[in-house]
Amino acid sequence: MIRINEILDKTAVYLTEAEQAIITKAYVFSAAAHAGQVRLSGEPYLSHPLEAAGILADMRLDAASVAAGLLHDTVEDTKATVDEIEELFGDEVADIVDGVTKISLIPFESKEEAQAENIRKMILAMANDIRVVLVKLADRLHNMRTLEFQKPVKRALIAQETMDIYAPLANRLGLHRIKTELEDLSFKYLKPDVYSQIKAGVDRHHTLDESYIERVIGQIRQMVGENNIRARIIGRRKHLWSVFNKMRVQGLTIDQVHDLVAFRVLVETIRECYAVLGLVHSIWKPVPGRFKDYISMPKANMYQSLHTTVVGPDGERIEIQIRTVEMNRLAEEGVAAHWKYKEREKGKFNPKDVERFTWLRQIMDWQRELKDSREFVANLRFDLFQDEVYVFTPKGEVKELPEGATAVDLAFVIHTAVGEHCAGAKVNGRLVPLETPLKNGDTVEIITDKNRRPNRDWLKFVKTAKARTRIKHFIRTEERVRSIALGREMLEKQGRKDGVNIQKAIKDGAMLGVARELSLPGVEDVLSAVGYSRITPKKVISRLVPKKEGEEADVHLKMEAPASPAEGLTHTKGKTGEGVRIQGVDNVLVRLAQCCNPVPGDPIVGYISRGRGVVVHTHDCPNVPNLESERLIQVNWEGEKERPYPAGLAILAKNQKGVLGKISHVLVEEGVNIDSGTIHSNIDGTSQLLFRVEVRDSGHLYRTIDKISRLDQVLAVKRQAVTDELGSDPDDDNRHD
Repeated sequence: MIRINEILDKTAVYLTEAEQAIITKAYVFSAAAHAGQVRLSGEPYLSHPLEAAGILADMRLDAASVAAGLLHDTVEDTKATVDEIEELFGDEVADIVDGVTKISLIPFESKEEAQAENIRKMILAMANDIRVVLVKLADRLHNMRTLEFQKPVKRALIAQETMDIYAPLANRLGLHRIKTELEDLSFKYLKPDVYSQIKAGVDRHHTLDESYIERVIGQIRQMVGENNIRARIIGRRKHLWSVFNKMRVQGLTIDQVHDLVAFRVLVETIRECYAVLGLVHSIWKPVPGRFKDYISMPKANMYQSLHTTVVGPDGERIEIQIRTVEMNRLAEEGVAAHWKYKEREKGKFNPKDVERFTWLRQIMDWQRELKDSREFVANLRFDLFQDEVYVFTPKGEVKELPEGATAVDLAFVIHTAVGEHCAGAKVNGRLVPLETPLKNGDTVEIITDKNRRPNRDWLKFVKTAKARTRIKHFIRTEERVRSIALGREMLEKQGRKDGVNIQKAIKDGAMLGVARELSLPGVEDVLSAVGYSRITPKKVISRLVPKKEGEEADVHLKMEAPASPAEGLTHTKGKTGEGVRIQGVDNVLVRLAQCCNPVPGDPIVGYISRGRGVVVHTHDCPNVPNLESERLIQVNWEGEKERPYPAGLAILAKNQKGVLGKISHVLVEEGVNIDSGTIHSNIDGTSQLLFRVEVRDSGHLYRTIDKISRLDQVLAVKRQAVTDELGSDPDDDNRHD
C-alpha cells in the first residue's frame, strides 16, 4: 500500500507547500471518514483512495485533483457530504468529488439503469471539468488492479464495462499507459485462458528476440548518427490485448506474429521525423499500405507520430514509430500533459482545447436528444470504441469519422439539415451507394434533395452516434404523426358505432378531460396511444359517454383486451403473461424475445409490437438500442409457479475423455434439463459445446455457469441466446413491426 509521504514526495517536484498542505488535509479527512472500513482484499479501505491519488500524482495533476482522489469515495461510502467537502476544501475539489460520486438518492428500476445514469453524469461533469474523468480513471485503474478479490460474475461485469467505456475513454484522452493497462487487465478477466496462452508466448518470444532487438536498435542508431541526427531509440514489447486483436483479425497463432516488438525513434524536430523516415525506408523495404502520417493529420486525442512497417533484418516485419520528444510526452500522458490548471478557471476548456476534443462536443450535442440513459451509454460505447478515418470535403476541409463510417455519417457531421436531406454521394468523383464505407484520404461530396428524408434502413450502416440519434429522432417524430392520424381514425370509427362525435369531444374539451383521467399530457397523446394500441378506442369512448349511476370511472391507464383481433392485442391459449407484470396494465399478450431469452431475475424491458403484444427483452439485449424508445415500457417479473425457461450455454473445454460426462453431472446436480446440444472440435485441442437448457431463473443459470467454470477441463463458460447455433426455431423477434 502506498503511503501519503510517497505521494507528497511525488507532488513536491511540481506543487507549492500550500498546495501540498491541501493534499495532507484531504488525507486526514479521508482517513477519519473511512476509519474501520475494510476492502475485500482485507486491506484498510484507505488504501484505495491513496492508490488512486498516487496514480494522479504520477500524472503530475494539480492539488485539487490529487485531493479529490483521496476524497472521491467519502460522499458515496461515508457520512461525509459534498457541502462539507466544499466548506473544507473549496468548490473546485467539491465539484470534482461530486462529479465522480454515484447517484444514490434517485430510485432506479434496475442496476443497469442506475449504472447508465452514473456514467452519463460523469460524462456531463467531464464536459465542464476534465479532471472528473481523470480521477475516475485513476479510481477504476486501481479497482482493476485488485479485481481478483471480487466474485467471478462481478469480475466479468466490471471488466466488460472497463473494456467498453473506460479504456476507450482513456484512449480518447490520449492516456496511453492507462489505456493499455486497463485493456490488458480487462482481457485477463474476460478471457483468462487466452490471456495466459498469449502472455506465455510473448514472454517466450521476448527472451529469444533480445539479440534481434539490440541488432535493429544498433542499425538505426548508426544510421541516424551518420546523418548527424540526435535520436533516442527504444524497443518496446506490444501489450497483450493488441497482440490478441492482431491474431484474431489476421487469423494468426502466437508463433506467426512476428512484430511483437515495436521500435520508437525520438528526435527533436518534425523535420528530423521525416528525415529519419526517409533513412529507414532507404535501408529496409516498406510494407505497402502500412504507413500512417499522424503528424500532418493528428488523431482526435492529440496523438502525433509517423508509423511505418518495414521488412527488417532476416526478412522479419518490424513496426517503427517516429516522433518528437514532445509528441511522445503527449502520446504517453495525453490530456494530462497539456492541462495546466493554473492557466484555467476550474479546469474548463479553452477554444483550442475544444478543437482538440471535438468528439466530446459531439457527445454533448447528441446526448441532449436522449432521455434514456441506457440509450446514451449504448451510443457512448458505439462512439468511443472505434478508430478514426480522415476524409476531405470538396472545399478541402478535413473531417474525422469513425472507421467504417459512410457518407450519411459525414452528412450529419457537416450539418443536421444536410444529413436529413442526404440523397446520394460522390467519393473521389464517382457516385457510390450511401452505405459505402469511407477510407482515409477520400474526397466526399454530399448530394442533397429537399424532398429526401431519413429512413430506417440508414440505421443498419451508420457508425456515428449523432447520425443514429438524429435518424431515430426523425423516425419517432414521423411515426408519432402517423399514430395520431391512425388513432383519430380508429376513434371516429368506434364513435360512429357508439353514437359519439369525436370531433365535438375534442373541440369542447371533453377529450382533454379523458387525457387527464388517463394521466396523459394532452389530446394528441390520447390519439397517439390509441394509434400505438396502448389503449383501445372503447376505453376512450367509455369515458366520453355519461356513466350510469353507481358506475365508477377507472382512472388508471390499462391495456384492455379489445373486442376483436383487429382492434389490438389478444391472448392465446390461456397464456398468463410469461410471469411478467406490466405496470398498470392487465390482460395483454406477453412474449419472451428469443433473441436474448430472458429468464426470471434478469433485468428486463418491454417493447410494444404491432399486433403481437409486448415482447420482453433483457436490458443488455443487442437489439434493444435499435428499437423505438417510445414503444419501450417498464416491466417486472412477478411471482408464479416455478416453470422452465429456455437458456443457452456456450462452453469452451479441453478435448479430453470424460469432459462431457463431468459437465452433464454438474447439470444433473443443479437440476438443469438439457433440451438439445451440439459439439464442435477445434484444431487447437479444444471443443466448443453449445447447449439449450431449461432453468428456473437467472440465479439458477448463473450458479450452474459458476460450477461448470470450476471444472479443470473447462476453459470458459458464457450464457448465449438459444437462437445462436443452438437449434431453436427461427423467430422474428428482431423485426418488431
